[in-house]
Amino acid sequence: MSSLKIVKAYEGYKPYIAMLLVQVIYAGMALLSKASISSGMNPSIFVVYRQAFATLSLAPLAYFFERKNVPQLSYTLMWKIFFSSLIGITICLNMYYHALNHTSATFAAATTNLVPAITFVIALILRIERMYIKELHGWVKLIGAIASLSGALVFAFVKGPTLNFMAWCTSGEGGEIASTMNQFSSKSEFVKGPLTILCANILWSCWSIMQAPIMKEFPAKLSLITFQCFFSLIQAIVGAIAMERNLPSWKLGWDVNLLSVAYCGVIVTAFTYWLQLWAIEKRGPVFTAMFTPLALIITAVVSMFLWKETLYFGSVCGAVLLAGGLYCVLWGKSREVESKISEVKPEEETTLESIKTQDQ
Repeated sequence: MSSLKIVKAYEGYKPYIAMLLVQVIYAGMALLSKASISSGMNPSIFVVYRQAFATLSLAPLAYFFERKNVPQLSYTLMWKIFFSSLIGITICLNMYYHALNHTSATFAAATTNLVPAITFVIALILRIERMYIKELHGWVKLIGAIASLSGALVFAFVKGPTLNFMAWCTSGEGGEIASTMNQFSSKSEFVKGPLTILCANILWSCWSIMQAPIMKEFPAKLSLITFQCFFSLIQAIVGAIAMERNLPSWKLGWDVNLLSVAYCGVIVTAFTYWLQLWAIEKRGPVFTAMFTPLALIITAVVSMFLWKETLYFGSVCGAVLLAGGLYCVLWGKSREVESKISEVKPEEETTLESIKTQDQ
């Protein structure tokens, strides 16, 4: 009986574990992508190789696991998948990687935390998400979202006193790397980068919301993301050829560029996108978006050790505010689901999964 409870508890925590893993992977993507783009790799070509690795790694898995359960792909559904790939993957990724040429990795990670707020607003407008103004959990969820976003911005932009308990971080080879990254950031185009990332975040939020109705028509998640990666690859090739026709720019060597595109293609695109689709199906697009701020903290901690970046008191305060806001959002979401379950009559025989599906 106790083992049954453990299994049930594990099932309930699966979406949380999945989204935490997603943010750890995204933190690695931010670090490697910045290193690759800063070394001179063309962002459009980066997207092409990333999607090529993703398609090649996903296709065999989709064929092996879902070849007997793939639903019929209608003409209308194919265009929906094609359009979602264009908006949420191809254009979004191109904007993000081009923005890395005009701003720092820390700033890019910070502005990505606008995704939960953008997703929440779009979901409210489309009536996918509801705001229960008469319920405590509704206000807690709203306040938590604002606190989480505020904490992320404080973490990125408010410095305050330097925490010198790791003074060795500013010395050595890592300190030189951090100095180089900061110098690059100070010379970046401060307007072009943030505006480009803002547009990318809006498109990413739209992509997250679009997945729920698409998965109702095409529930085979591996095959769905494989089609999206393939369509995105074709779109990215057309765009990259139009923007970069210098053949040497397309060459990959055994360096950080190859490592970055392989990691982003196989681990981020292939594995992480599938995890996100699964989490969206279970808990909805707003739930998945609310974990986005965690990548900023993970990126900063890794950068502190890897690039010897300085940690500030304001960053710690922002991290506490972010974590508290995230907890409030998740608490409000869980209480919202519990209140819906309590309102369901026994004869309706509505399951928890159906309630979550209706909430999406």
